[in-house]
Amino acid sequence: MQTLTQQSSRQTAPLGTRHTNNGVSVRKRNFGDVLFKYTTMSFAAFVLLLVVLMGYEMYAGSSLSLEKFGWEFLTNTTWDPVMEEYGALPFIFGTLVSSFLALVIALPLSIGIAIFLSEIAPQWLEKPLSFLIELLAGIPSIVYGLWGIFVLVPWIRTTIEPFLSEYFEFIPLFRGAPYGFGMLAAGLILSIMVLPIIASISRDVLKAVPQSQREASLAIGATKWESIRIILMDAKSGIFGATLLGLGRAIGETMAVTMVIGNRPVISASLFDPGYTMASVLANEFTEATTSMYLSALIEISFVLFVMTIIINALARLLVWSVTKQTTA
Repeated sequence: MQTLTQQSSRQTAPLGTRHTNNGVSVRKRNFGDVLFKYTTMSFAAFVLLLVVLMGYEMYAGSSLSLEKFGWEFLTNTTWDPVMEEYGALPFIFGTLVSSFLALVIALPLSIGIAIFLSEIAPQWLEKPLSFLIELLAGIPSIVYGLWGIFVLVPWIRTTIEPFLSEYFEFIPLFRGAPYGFGMLAAGLILSIMVLPIIASISRDVLKAVPQSQREASLAIGATKWESIRIILMDAKSGIFGATLLGLGRAIGETMAVTMVIGNRPVISASLFDPGYTMASVLANEFTEATTSMYLSALIEISFVLFVMTIIINALARLLVWSVTKQTTA
């Protein structure tokens, strides 16, 4: 009987296995599989190594600025290359304000689009609309910038800013001359650029919610809107992660913002006034850096931007991953 069992195990054993004297099957390590495993592992490790090397090179390149200004570089408001006085606060302020304004505009629209595509739209309409929304993310930023200069900025200067100034001048955000170029224009164009990212990921997160949740809510008498509210509560972590991914895109955006924000290193409460972002100052002034300290200060700004982007995107990916993990568990 034991001999028959051993013969049967030999017949049913998978390819690439060998048998010991006691009849136990041991799977052999195929050389091609081992080579493929460690080759792909090295590719993945290369990405991590590349990120570490980029951070190290930027840290080393900003050593002069770090030694001279220290932490005051992040709080100083003066940017004067002639006097060798550098402070990054106006650029950090411009980056955060323009990105936050973009999220305020884009987030409600993105969630509404995601709800419509995942819960309401018929299938024949969902697919083409989803394709068009994702297509917006593939448009080059320089195209957005040119559209902003020739279409968005004149419209803001002649219509939006005069209206806001006339009816909401008591709010400090809407005071000042209607330049067109400024923080408001940057926020609007960024909102258009981050909208497809937030909407697409939020749609996927909502679709990842189990169908049993929808059926259970409807079975106990919930309306369609009440059922959607329950689904939103289940998907809130993933939607927040999608929002952070959009924030990461907004913080790192360069050309479109550079072309419409006005590029003036000031801190102003008015959205009508020009501003500056960390990405914009790098694009505008890196080729003009004629001294070692000037170059070091710009590299330190890039290092700060790099760290902010890494942290935001890592946190966003963890949140989205946590939602998809709960769904597949």
